[in-house]
Amino acid sequence: MVKVNVLLESIADVKEFVSTVTMYDFDVDLVSGRYAVDAKSIMGIFSLDLSNKIELVAHTDDAEKFLEGIKKFIVD
Repeated sequence: MVKVNVLLESIADVKEFVSTVTMYDFDVDLVSGRYAVDAKSIMGIFSLDLSNKIELVAHTDDAEKFLEGIKKFIVD
């Protein structure tokens, strides 16, 4: 399992993010407070507070290529 923080600042960011995440076969969740949604669901993502960073949890041990694909959204 891999955890990083991401920031999705616009509708275009969300669309690009979901498009990238759906290319991978493993499950990816976004966690904001006590809510967790499927990172492959645009509607789920829009139910979160996008003004703050969101924890991303990728359920895989081989996430190097995945993290490279979403690096523009990753924040500290």
